[in-house]
Amino acid sequence: MNNHTKMKIRKAASEIYEAFVDPDKIGNFWFSSSSERWAEGKTITLKYEEYNAQGDIYIKELQENEKIVFEWAGDHTVTITFKEEDHDLTVVEVIEEGFKEEDENLIDQLLDNKEGWVYMLSCLKGYMEYGADLRASLLK
Repeated sequence: MNNHTKMKIRKAASEIYEAFVDPDKIGNFWFSSSSERWAEGKTITLKYEEYNAQGDIYIKELQENEKIVFEWAGDHTVTITFKEEDHDLTVVEVIEEGFKEEDENLIDQLLDNKEGWVYMLSCLKGYMEYGADLRASLLK
């Protein structure tokens, strides 16, 4: 089982990719902080100051301006791809795998996960296209 989410963003793939891997930029649209620049084989600590929460991700693969693959939440793998359709239009696609069909809470997990990715991509779009920081404007 996996969750698939994507959105068009009016920026070059290189700029969007950099927003993820640069710890000075990620706080403008997703987590409030990242422990360091993302690189293959590194474990990165991501923090949500608003929720007093943090978690680690393990960077499995980076293809500059094209793809990010990481593991988190135990056995989940997230693949983020950047497909540039024009010099200033990129489709950002997120696929998260690792959901268990036999889990009695599967539907709730998939819905919650989808909500999170749609919100992150919406915040990314606002940041990349308009410089808006929407990241912490919605708290559960």
